[in-house]
Amino acid sequence: MVECREKDPFCGTFFLLAKCLFQLALDCRKNLVQKESMKIGYARVSTEEQNLDLQIEALTEAGCNRIVTDQAQSGAKAAETRPGFSEAMDQLCENDILVVWKLDRVGRSIADLIHLLKLFGERGIEFRSLTDGIDTTTAGGRLVFHIMGALAEFERDLIQERTKAGLRAAKKRGKRLGRPPVLSIAQIAHARTIIDTKRETVSGMAEILGVNRSTLQRAMNREPKAHHSFQLK
Repeated sequence: MVECREKDPFCGTFFLLAKCLFQLALDCRKNLVQKESMKIGYARVSTEEQNLDLQIEALTEAGCNRIVTDQAQSGAKAAETRPGFSEAMDQLCENDILVVWKLDRVGRSIADLIHLLKLFGERGIEFRSLTDGIDTTTAGGRLVFHIMGALAEFERDLIQERTKAGLRAAKKRGKRLGRPPVLSIAQIAHARTIIDTKRETVSGMAEILGVNRSTLQRAMNREPKAHHSFQLK
C-alpha cells in the first residue's frame, strides 16, 4: 500500500472531513431536486350549521402541512365536484399524503372510495384516514383497500345478476318492461283510421294526440298492422 504523504489533505482526519463535506453537498443537492412529501388535510361538513373544529384539530395533530375544507357540501356529491377537495387535489403531488378525519369525509360508498383510491394511485398519492386506522403508506393499509375493492366489484356483480334475473322473470310473466306507452291501443287504432282515410296527416294527428310525430309513427309500427308503414309528412 502506498503510504500517505505527511501533508496530504486526503489522509487521516483530513480525508474523513472531506468525505463528510462531499456527502453533505450531495444531500443538499438532492433536497433541492426532490420535493419533500407533504401531508394535506381535508375536512368537510354537510351544512353551514356544522362545525369543522374537531376535524381540523385532529388533522393538525396528525402533522398536516396544509388543511383545506368544504363547508355545506354533501357527501352524496362526487368528491371531484367539491371546491375544497378539488383544491386539495391541485396541491397534491407524487408521494404526498391526503389525510382525512374519517372515510366518509371523502366518499359515502365503497364504489366512491375505490374510484378515489384508483385516482390517487395513478398520481402516486398516498391516503390516510385517522379514525379508521387506514394508511396506504403501509402494507396493511393497502391490503384493506384491495379487499374493499374486491367487495365493491362483488357487490356490483350481484346487483347485475339480480337485475337480469328480475327482468327475465318479468318477461316470463308477460309484463311489459320499460316506461308505460304514451298512447293506448285505442288511440293508435283511431289515429291509423284517420290517417288511412286521408282526413289527417301523421304530423297533424300527432299534434291532436299531444305527442311527437315520431312517437306516433313508432306506436303504429309496433301494433299488429305494422306492415302499414306511414311516411311522415
